Amino acid sequence: VQLQASGGGLVQAGGSLRLSCAASAVTFGTYNMGWFRHAPGKEREFVASISRIGGLTYYADSVQGRFTLSRDNAKNMVYLQMNSLKPEDTAVYYCVAKGGSRHGPGVTYDYWGQGTLVTVSS
Repeated sequence: VQLQASGGGLVQAGGSLRLSCAASAVTFGTYNMGWFRHAPGKEREFVASISRIGGLTYYADSVQGRFTLSRDNAKNMVYLQMNSLKPEDTAVYYCVAKGGSRHGPGVTYDYWGQGTLVTVSS
Protein backbone atom coordinates (compact mmCIF):
# COMPACT_ATOMS: atom_id res chain seq x y z
CA VAL A 1 0.00 0.00 0.00
CA GLN A 2 1.36 3.39 -0.94
CA LEU A 3 0.12 6.40 1.01
CA GLN A 4 0.37 10.00 -0.13
CA ALA A 5 -0.39 12.67 2.43
CA SER A 6 -1.12 16.27 1.59
CA GLY A 7 -2.72 19.39 3.01
CA GLY A 8 -0.16 20.56 5.50
CA GLY A 9 0.87 24.17 5.79
CA LEU A 10 1.15 27.21 8.00
CA VAL A 11 -1.89 28.36 9.95
CA GLN A 12 -2.49 30.69 12.86
CA ALA A 13 -3.64 29.37 16.20
CA GLY A 14 -7.37 28.83 16.20
CA GLY A 15 -7.41 28.10 12.51
CA SER A 16 -8.21 24.95 10.57
CA LEU A 17 -6.55 22.61 8.11
CA ARG A 18 -7.66 19.45 6.39
CA LEU A 19 -5.12 16.74 5.72
CA SER A 20 -5.76 14.21 3.00
CA CYS A 21 -4.25 10.81 2.40
CA ALA A 22 -4.57 8.98 -0.90
CA ALA A 23 -4.01 5.24 -0.83
CA SER A 24 -2.99 3.06 -3.73
CA ALA A 25 -4.51 -0.18 -2.47
CA VAL A 26 -7.15 -1.78 -4.65
CA THR A 27 -8.57 -3.29 -1.48
CA PHE A 28 -8.57 -0.01 0.44
CA GLY A 29 -11.66 -0.97 2.35
CA THR A 30 -9.79 -3.80 4.06
CA TYR A 31 -7.35 -1.43 5.77
CA ASN A 32 -7.75 0.47 8.99
CA MET A 33 -6.33 3.96 8.53
CA GLY A 34 -4.85 6.52 10.84
CA TRP A 35 -2.53 9.42 11.50
CA PHE A 36 0.51 9.87 13.67
CA ARG A 37 2.53 13.01 14.25
CA HIS A 38 6.10 13.78 15.18
CA ALA A 39 7.07 17.11 16.64
CA PRO A 40 10.69 18.26 17.03
CA GLY A 41 12.17 17.05 20.28
CA LYS A 42 9.18 14.87 21.06
CA GLU A 43 8.28 11.26 20.56
CA ARG A 44 6.07 10.26 17.69
CA GLU A 45 2.48 10.04 18.85
CA PHE A 46 -0.80 8.54 17.74
CA VAL A 47 -3.37 11.09 16.58
CA ALA A 48 -6.40 9.20 15.30
CA SER A 49 -7.53 6.05 13.54
CA ILE A 50 -10.60 4.80 11.74
CA SER A 51 -11.87 1.31 11.07
CA ARG A 52 -12.12 -0.31 7.68
CA ILE A 53 -15.64 0.84 6.91
CA GLY A 54 -15.47 3.94 9.06
CA GLY A 55 -17.70 2.84 11.86
CA LEU A 56 -15.20 3.23 14.69
CA THR A 57 -12.72 5.99 15.37
CA TYR A 58 -10.15 6.60 18.09
CA TYR A 59 -8.57 9.92 18.97
CA ALA A 60 -5.72 10.98 21.18
CA ASP A 61 -6.91 12.92 24.19
CA SER A 62 -4.95 15.93 22.97
CA VAL A 63 -7.04 16.22 19.78
CA GLN A 64 -10.39 14.83 20.91
CA GLY A 65 -13.15 17.27 20.06
CA ARG A 66 -10.98 19.29 17.68
CA PHE A 67 -9.96 16.77 15.03
CA THR A 68 -12.27 14.60 12.94
CA LEU A 69 -11.11 11.61 10.93
CA SER A 70 -13.16 10.31 8.01
CA ARG A 71 -12.70 8.12 4.98
CA ASP A 72 -14.18 7.68 1.53
CA ASN A 73 -13.67 4.10 0.43
CA ALA A 74 -14.96 4.83 -3.07
CA LYS A 75 -12.11 7.30 -3.58
CA ASN A 76 -9.42 5.54 -1.52
CA MET A 77 -9.10 8.65 0.61
CA VAL A 78 -8.78 9.50 4.27
CA TYR A 79 -9.31 13.00 5.67
CA LEU A 80 -8.22 14.57 8.94
CA GLN A 81 -10.12 17.76 9.64
CA MET A 82 -8.22 19.78 12.21
CA ASN A 83 -9.99 22.68 13.90
CA SER A 84 -9.04 25.02 16.72
CA LEU A 85 -5.41 24.37 16.02
CA LYS A 86 -2.85 25.10 18.70
CA PRO A 87 0.89 25.73 18.47
CA GLU A 88 1.45 22.37 20.15
CA ASP A 89 -0.18 20.71 17.13
CA THR A 90 2.87 21.69 15.09
CA ALA A 91 4.41 18.48 13.74
CA VAL A 92 4.97 16.32 10.72
CA TYR A 93 1.81 14.27 10.23
CA TYR A 94 2.00 10.75 8.81
CA CYS A 95 -0.78 8.72 7.25
CA VAL A 96 -0.74 5.04 8.23
CA ALA A 97 -2.57 1.85 7.36
CA LYS A 98 -2.91 -1.67 8.68
CA GLY A 99 -4.93 -4.72 7.87
CA GLY A 100 -6.76 -6.90 10.32
CA SER A 101 -9.40 -5.93 12.80
CA ARG A 102 -7.49 -3.89 15.36
CA HIS A 103 -6.55 -0.24 15.21
CA GLY A 104 -6.12 2.66 17.58
CA PRO A 105 -3.26 3.64 19.86
CA GLY A 106 -0.72 1.04 20.85
CA VAL A 107 -1.16 -0.89 17.61
CA THR A 108 1.58 -1.45 15.06
CA TYR A 109 0.77 -0.04 11.63
CA ASP A 110 2.12 -1.80 8.57
CA TYR A 111 2.29 1.05 6.08
CA TRP A 112 3.46 4.64 6.45
CA GLY A 113 3.29 7.50 4.00
CA GLN A 114 5.62 10.42 3.74
CA GLY A 115 4.84 13.17 6.18
CA THR A 116 3.18 16.49 5.66
CA LEU A 117 4.25 19.41 7.82
CA VAL A 118 1.72 21.35 9.86
CA THR A 119 2.92 24.55 11.49
CA VAL A 120 0.66 26.48 13.85
CA SER A 121 1.82 29.95 14.75
CA SER A 122 0.84 31.67 17.97
